[in-house]
Amino acid sequence: MAAIYTGPVDRYSNIVLTGFMGTGKSTVGRNLADHLGFEFVDTDVVIEERHGPITEIFAERGEAAFRAIECSLAAELADRSKLVIATGGRMMLDPDNVATLGRSGRVFCLVADVDEIHRRVAADAKRVERPLLAVPDPRARIAELLAERSDGYDRFVQVATDGRPPEEIATEIAAMAAESDNARG
Repeated sequence: MAAIYTGPVDRYSNIVLTGFMGTGKSTVGRNLADHLGFEFVDTDVVIEERHGPITEIFAERGEAAFRAIECSLAAELADRSKLVIATGGRMMLDPDNVATLGRSGRVFCLVADVDEIHRRVAADAKRVERPLLAVPDPRARIAELLAERSDGYDRFVQVATDGRPPEEIATEIAAMAAESDNARG
């Protein structure tokens, strides 16, 4: 499937980072925002600040309520500019969110292989709760979820993060954004 191009990024546009958990969206996003002089927004952090822990939203109100919150936040962020937006792992699998955030920016999908993701989320386990990986074999679950989501993620420009420092990845994304902006004239 061809990558979705959602327009060049200029000084008025946003950059949206999507991808599976542990691919570096928040870390790379902060670096990219600093590099561009943009504001960094992590959608999961905003949701937790406004509505409480995501695990509690799921437990008390259900996934549909959480997805509605994500859609509302996507509409809010799409009306702003000069943002680097790190999305939750499933947010950009929703076609409505893709259309909404795609109208004001360009979407990049950060990718890593199963072993790298497993290593990263295991290292981060004390800081971040990952309910989807609370299973006997988290590595197998990661592989299963990546396979389920591959068509959704494959729609976007892919940026590999395996074994690369966040600053290098941020520089690559900024260069791709600048190229698309220069091509526009």
